[in-house]
Amino acid sequence: MRTHKISAAVLAAALTMASAAYGQNSKPLRIVTSFSAGGPVDFVARTVADQLGRDLNRPVIVDNKPGANGALGAMDVLRSQPDGDTMWITSVGAAAINPTLQEKLSYNTIRDFAPVSLVANNVEVFVVNQANPARDASEFVRAAKAEKQPSAIASSGQGSIPHLALVQLEEATQVKFLHVPYKGMSLAMTDLMGGQVQGVFADVPAVMNQIEGGKLKALGIAASKRHPGLPGVKTFEEQGIKAVDTNNWYALFVSAKTPPALVASLNAAVRRALANPDVAAKLLKSGAEPKSSTPQELATLLRNDTDKWAALVKARNIKADQ
Repeated sequence: MRTHKISAAVLAAALTMASAAYGQNSKPLRIVTSFSAGGPVDFVARTVADQLGRDLNRPVIVDNKPGANGALGAMDVLRSQPDGDTMWITSVGAAAINPTLQEKLSYNTIRDFAPVSLVANNVEVFVVNQANPARDASEFVRAAKAEKQPSAIASSGQGSIPHLALVQLEEATQVKFLHVPYKGMSLAMTDLMGGQVQGVFADVPAVMNQIEGGKLKALGIAASKRHPGLPGVKTFEEQGIKAVDTNNWYALFVSAKTPPALVASLNAAVRRALANPDVAAKLLKSGAEPKSSTPQELATLLRNDTDKWAALVKARNIKADQ
């Protein structure tokens, strides 16, 4: 018993010393994102970075490394020193879907990275052009079922969360849609506005402004509960369509070689930043739902979602865009 008490005391002291040393570090903390500047992940990263900089009293910069379906950003972090000064912020796609989708992926998230904290939940919302007569997702599905030709539904690419949400919708309703993959969500949105496609699943932050501005109509939330920023939009389950449930979460990771005490210090700092009322309000206004976690909780989520999406990708033989 005495040995256990000493061990716990030593661990607590080590964590306290690491936290103090980390807070006194004047070297910039770098948050690498696998996405371009101006997008939803970049917005969340910069919002969190601003507060982290104030809390830690050190520079925190966001470094955009888009490309190779997230691999460029991931590998940049793995090539950096595992000293807690470089974090990777990513969505569920690059973290949990790519290992199955990409046959020759240069990293394995579970093996190569240590979870720091969840940052935000981002559920998918199904949107259509305002000219579409459907008032909700169930009406849209009924109309699609009555059509002789399958309705064209866009996505941001093969194996993306919007694509997998569409696959879930097909399996739940037994209605076949025409999947139209684009190289990113912006091109998909352009064609949705122009009427070339009939609908798209998208992260709420990616379409919140268009929904609020009356340019797009939200028909259903792909989650177990309604989105706080869109309280009038029913979930698919509320409309009698089950098992359409996606979460394109954003989370922070570091190299698996990073000392556990530094991971714990980073986790504490991120959780403080997300608990700040101004940060939470800013994220919620954008459509992202701020959500922190322990490293262990994020590790469990990563494993569960890796298994969940791997089963769907393999069952449908989905391949990444070439």
